[in-house]
Amino acid sequence: MGYRVFLMKHAMNLALPGLSTYNWDENDQQEVIALVEGDEARIAAFWHLVEKNKPELAEVSKVTFEDYNGEVGRTSEVAMFCSFIQLDKAIPLLQDMRDDLKDMNGDMKAVRKTTDATLDEIKAVHKTTDSTLDEIKGLREDIQPGYSTHFRQMQADVKAIKERLGMS
Repeated sequence: MGYRVFLMKHAMNLALPGLSTYNWDENDQQEVIALVEGDEARIAAFWHLVEKNKPELAEVSKVTFEDYNGEVGRTSEVAMFCSFIQLDKAIPLLQDMRDDLKDMNGDMKAVRKTTDATLDEIKAVHKTTDSTLDEIKGLREDIQPGYSTHFRQMQADVKAIKERLGMS
């Protein structure tokens, strides 16, 4: 995957004037054929790069070299052709991504609706909690005045008992 683009990139980096690439199926094996034109030093550098490096996603089982004396296309034409090939591969993926984003947008609206409902429920619980706390505070205030009077009376009774017993 991406092997022809890989070849084109190295041919362009080495300023090779001629490069033609195409796929060939033989014995149920897919091959990439590359025809290269240029001076011997650049061609040798190109073959060295191709032999030592491979694109990350490409499955390359072997690289072979043969002399070729026929017509070789211009590297710039191959670059344009490879761009079209890559676009042809990318467009369906981009359409799938667009559809996935639409689906996600619908999902996000549903999540937002659920979140809003949950927030409304939390606000309702908060209001109930606030009114319950206010009610408890009111009950405590109702109890405290009586409690305080009873407590003072108990203290006075304890003091009187201690005096009778001589414990004061």
